Amino acid sequence: MTGRVTLPRTGTEAAWRRAARGFLSAGVPPEDLRWTDATAPQGLFDNEADVPDGAREIRVPRAFAAMSNAVIWHNDADRFDRLYAFLWRLQREPGLMRDRGDVQLAHLRRMEKAVHRCKHKMKAFVRFREISAPQEGRRQFAAWFEPTHHTVEFTATFFARRFADMDWRIYTPDVSAIFEDGRLRFALDVPRPELPGDASEDLWVTYFRNIFNPARLKVQAMQSEMPKKYWHNMPEAASIPELIAEAPARARAMAAAAPTLPPVRTARVQEVARAQAPDHWSGPREGFAAALSGCARCPLHRGATQAVPGAGPETAALMIVGEQPGDLEDLQGRPFVGPAGQLLDAALADAGVPRAEVYLTNAVKHFKYVTRGKRRIHQRPNTSEIDHCRWWLEAELARVRPTVVLALGATAAQALTGEGAGILQRRGATERGRHGGAVMISLHPAHILRVPVPAEQVRLRRALTDDLAAAFATCRGADARIGR
Repeated sequence: MTGRVTLPRTGTEAAWRRAARGFLSAGVPPEDLRWTDATAPQGLFDNEADVPDGAREIRVPRAFAAMSNAVIWHNDADRFDRLYAFLWRLQREPGLMRDRGDVQLAHLRRMEKAVHRCKHKMKAFVRFREISAPQEGRRQFAAWFEPTHHTVEFTATFFARRFADMDWRIYTPDVSAIFEDGRLRFALDVPRPELPGDASEDLWVTYFRNIFNPARLKVQAMQSEMPKKYWHNMPEAASIPELIAEAPARARAMAAAAPTLPPVRTARVQEVARAQAPDHWSGPREGFAAALSGCARCPLHRGATQAVPGAGPETAALMIVGEQPGDLEDLQGRPFVGPAGQLLDAALADAGVPRAEVYLTNAVKHFKYVTRGKRRIHQRPNTSEIDHCRWWLEAELARVRPTVVLALGATAAQALTGEGAGILQRRGATERGRHGGAVMISLHPAHILRVPVPAEQVRLRRALTDDLAAAFATCRGADARIGR
């Protein structure tokens, strides 16, 4: 015969845990019990079950303890039966809490979420009114609230911590929370009191009306966060229908009153937009540099001092492309002026290549770095940044029209050929670039500087010198053939 287990309306959580532990220790299956609270009517054949002593230790996952602590306060009359049935299964299936496909667990999780949502609404929408004069010692406040679930006891400890220096009462149609002299208690079925007016409500309503932004009004979203069932107990909610009705006219008035003059930066934004058109830059070099200085095609412009354009004669037969500006390049606005640039200058001299006859630039025009103390440490650009900046490199290629492009390192090789891997194996080879011209692959001077073994560093520097000499000789030979 099924036994009835009646739980009290307050202290429900502790009572359910004690009863569930006792029945589980005694091996009573879920189908032999009918769980109710004190408001449920007595059935004709109901026999109140005696709760056995919970002699056996019951272990449950922490996730179940947290879930049951919320589900107990749901308004579903079957909540206790569902919890006990799941707890019964959990003793035989220890991993059940991790089974996302379990129907019973999914239902309990939805109940848990609903209770936590109700708890959040209670914290947000309880509106206290002062019910005592300040000279009476501890100030006293009261509120009327209508929760969806039985969340007063579940939430009352929050208010006790938050408002510990005053006495307060939260009345509801079911259980009311009363906090007096630092002690919290609960009362049942207290009639709704007549609460006095509160002078501070007018100030609060005025504030609410003034922060209401008609241009950002989304009625459905607002009602999702502030359900209409709570409105009649919130003083500011009386203004909401009027504010909604006036919103379109107020939004039009705000737009009409907005400044009509464009901001000072509009001209620069328009210049940048023109510079980022699909076709390559066709204006003079000075215009190209100005447009590049306003580049915002990728996030790198936010941290850099400035964009660094290429430098050298626009009739150069040899273009050398590095990775990106370094710390000194970022500060001075010129390419290859730092330690890597000094090594490149020495290699150019050893190869017999006049720097004045070479166009020097980088695949990425802004310095990418991380800050460590007072130092800015170089970071390699990613594929997205390389692709965004390739527009400027292609514009330089179209303007200079070099015979040979020497790609220094993986980033330059990726920007020019679409492939940045295997630089050591490809070094010295000539490939066809995306722009249709010849691209020779070599090593970046910064990579050579980072090599810790002196003998290896000498070998790599010699390789760079050889590549520079070969590229320059190719340009000279081509110039002689085409009469450049």
